[in-house]
Amino acid sequence: MCPPHTFAVHCLEHDSDVSVALDEPPDDLIDEQRSDTERRASHTLNGMEGKRDSMEFVTQAGDDVPVIGIGTWQMETNTAYRSVSTALDLGYRHVDTAQLYGNEGGVGRAIDDADVERDEVFLTTKVDPTHRSVPDIVESVRDSLRQLRVDHVDLLLIHWPHPLADLGTVMRGLNAARDEGLTRHIGVSNFGKDRLDRARELSDAPIFTDQVLFHPWWPQRDLLAYCQREGVTLTGYSPLANGALIDNDMLAEIGHRYEKSPPQVALRWATQHENVFTIPMSTSREHLAQNLDIFDFRLTREEYDRITTASYLRTGWAMLQGQLGL
Repeated sequence: MCPPHTFAVHCLEHDSDVSVALDEPPDDLIDEQRSDTERRASHTLNGMEGKRDSMEFVTQAGDDVPVIGIGTWQMETNTAYRSVSTALDLGYRHVDTAQLYGNEGGVGRAIDDADVERDEVFLTTKVDPTHRSVPDIVESVRDSLRQLRVDHVDLLLIHWPHPLADLGTVMRGLNAARDEGLTRHIGVSNFGKDRLDRARELSDAPIFTDQVLFHPWWPQRDLLAYCQREGVTLTGYSPLANGALIDNDMLAEIGHRYEKSPPQVALRWATQHENVFTIPMSTSREHLAQNLDIFDFRLTREEYDRITTASYLRTGWAMLQGQLGL
């Protein structure tokens, strides 16, 4: 997630041909009709409330990572502790935080206190982009690990491309953290296709993911096609468009068929893409549980096409409202 002052520059970064790519999304961007053996692995998670639920996973670099994680943007430390604790109790095993969120301490306490083994949780944090030298990047990661109460994270991202930072230096910093065992994987956040391609060229280690804004009004067709072609996962934040999709009439209409809410339909839209994770935020136990209860239905191609309605205007307005708390 981007802080407010970076929104216009980085959160909506895209390539010049994105309007064309969004008009006719390629059929292979979603996995509507794959067989059980061809589809991503699906496993039952214990500890979830209500009926038997399952989780889908994306296999990347030898890891099976849950497609649904919990995001912690805009959560202060104690709120993050409660939310992540609840999520882990419900069965979440994918947690996202960042240095700039200021809540790594709360996230770390929640993981430490949970009745869950550390190696069962896929943990991501993001480097503050103002750390622009290799030593500063590595030292900032060491500090994050102290707050998170872990000896390594599973995934380390640069939070966004700082305009004054040398990308080659930044990638060397991420690689140095990986070489020291501070993280298992590295990646980027809020990078457009061209910048992602350059980061991959400059990195010794593979780029695990690009974490970007991703929801039906901002479906990232061009970037997603690139990621799928090149074997890079896409992690989507703000899957409910900063709450603007919660009461969406079209999603409610489609959800009625499956006895699902508009947020559940939006999350299914996201997770039905190949090689995509999504990290919705919630502090409500009920909503956290509902966010996991999406793997017992699949959208048809017609429903998918109706939901995918790219709009720069609606995306920007939803982001602004979310940041201002409107």
